[in-house]
Amino acid sequence: MSSHIERNPGMDLDISWVRKSCVNLPAVNRRAETLKTRRSIKKQWQAAWLLRAVSCLDLTTLSGDDTSGNVARLCFKAQSPVRQDLLKSMGFDKEITVGAVCVYSTRVPDAVKSLKDAGSNIPIASVAAGFPAGQTPLKQRLEEIEMAVSYGAKEIDIVISRAYVLDGDWQALYDEVKACRKACGDAHLKTIIATGELGSLVNVYRASLVCMMAGSDFIKTSTGKESVNATFSVALVMVRAIRDYYQKTGYKIGFKPAGGIRSAKEALTWLALMKEELGDEWTQPNLFRIGASSLLLDIERQLFHFVTGRYAAAHEMPMS
Repeated sequence: MSSHIERNPGMDLDISWVRKSCVNLPAVNRRAETLKTRRSIKKQWQAAWLLRAVSCLDLTTLSGDDTSGNVARLCFKAQSPVRQDLLKSMGFDKEITVGAVCVYSTRVPDAVKSLKDAGSNIPIASVAAGFPAGQTPLKQRLEEIEMAVSYGAKEIDIVISRAYVLDGDWQALYDEVKACRKACGDAHLKTIIATGELGSLVNVYRASLVCMMAGSDFIKTSTGKESVNATFSVALVMVRAIRDYYQKTGYKIGFKPAGGIRSAKEALTWLALMKEELGDEWTQPNLFRIGASSLLLDIERQLFHFVTGRYAAAHEMPMS
């Protein structure tokens, strides 16, 4: 993440701000529907926005069968996410990489080795703190964060205890996230609020506020393991919480949708959302990430079509 963004130090829990928050559900849903129907980006502008989306990807593998070989392949793809001949045909002569490589904490050393051997400075993000359920004791969750940081992770994706939100125990949520922020040290904290399990958009907004007050650098929609992951309705609520927090404190918080984002068209819509709601600065990787494992393949297929006029066969696309 870029150092020119002043890091969010957090603030004291403002419980009155949290409790008086409300959400206009019909208005949010109407706005979310327009995002998917009113925007069309074509030709070279589409290609440029797709390259921007690539730079904002957290290229992810979070599977039970992850091995050092899987991670090495992911890191190789992260360094060269788009075929060089396609970039050359588009006249793109700058280096492009993904925003980060995201793995389980036990696989961080594999990612460190792969990227170090290649001379790459792509950040390594690690899920931690009892991901994905968040049901392990806090002491154990903090130890996992500290372990991932000691291994070389520069970003930590934690998941909150949903029960605190559902019970309205905002002080407990604040204390938990603040403790995680302290355990991160210099590593950036990306807090997953697991929107699909919070019960209402009001809870989504309030949880977003509390996590930012506790010092989160990013707030993230989902683990990708819930039945409902990143939706535009919850995203609107979260980015408006980010805007409200920025207007009150002057600190810019990043946003990361994750789970179920698989098509290039969806990636363009997410970028449009950030640009319209928060501005151009929030379309850069230091303030916007997309958590995805399969999205890159479709983006590269669309870029192939832009260059050649046809869609690539499976054997023409490198594995990601």
